[in-house]
Amino acid sequence: MRIRYIAIFSAAIFVGALAGSLVGPRPAGAVAREILDLQRDVTTLLQGQKELSDKVIQDHAVMKTLVEQSSDNVNKLGATMSSLQKSVQDVQANSGARLDTMSTQVQGLSDNLEEIKSRLGKLNQQLVDLQNTVQSLDAKISSGGAAAPPATGTANPTPSVAPAKPMASGSSPSNSAIPPGAPSADALYSNGLRDITSGKYDLARSEFEDYLKYYSDTDLASNAQFYLGEIFYKQKQYTDAVAAYDKVLTNYPKSFKLGPARLRKGMALIELGQKTAGVRELREVVKRFPGSDEDRLARAKLKELGASITPSR
Repeated sequence: MRIRYIAIFSAAIFVGALAGSLVGPRPAGAVAREILDLQRDVTTLLQGQKELSDKVIQDHAVMKTLVEQSSDNVNKLGATMSSLQKSVQDVQANSGARLDTMSTQVQGLSDNLEEIKSRLGKLNQQLVDLQNTVQSLDAKISSGGAAAPPATGTANPTPSVAPAKPMASGSSPSNSAIPPGAPSADALYSNGLRDITSGKYDLARSEFEDYLKYYSDTDLASNAQFYLGEIFYKQKQYTDAVAAYDKVLTNYPKSFKLGPARLRKGMALIELGQKTAGVRELREVVKRFPGSDEDRLARAKLKELGASITPSR
């Protein structure tokens, strides 16, 4: 029994020693090795952190450079767009002025062509009248109706021929009260066209007013009246423009400026805020001058205003 107790006690001591060795402090060599491993891991971690920080700084510098370059490019593009926009506006302004000048020049050429046609027509009529007169004289001579022997001491009778009707042209004065030294009709009209084309509106207005004062019955009088309306329109004096266009329509019912005058009258009324009256004039242009340039412009303006070509019933 005693021996049994001794064996149990010895086993307990052995187990305690074994357990003490297991839970007790490790040897110094193992601890030093773990510390070295830990230091190496920390060093590796710090090195990785430093590399990551350097990479982030480098990427940030690159991104900053790219952002600055993009900002510079955007600013340059903005400046280029502003310059391009200004150039486009200048081109549009110059084109508008040139088109306006060309339109006036074309109208002047058209006026001159109409004047030439009118003069040719009147010259042809004079030739026809002269031919009829000659034929009449020839018939009288052939029939002997005017061949009675003259009385002694009297001169041979000469058949009376009615003088040819003078041609009323743009260069023939129609008013008798023309002061000495007044410019000719051709000079006034040509100078007026030249000055309205070059933008000298006040001077052109004076010349066309003088033309109408001295040569109001010539073929180009209606044109001079129309150009007075154009001058008022260009100077934004729309009330005076409407009155000038009205004189073309009222005083010169056979003028070939009736279509342009009615179109421009409608435009001037619209500028004055009288849309209803302006639309009515544009519809009259479409009705009375189909297929003309004025018809096309009137239709375009009506479409722009949202108005129908014909009045709704």
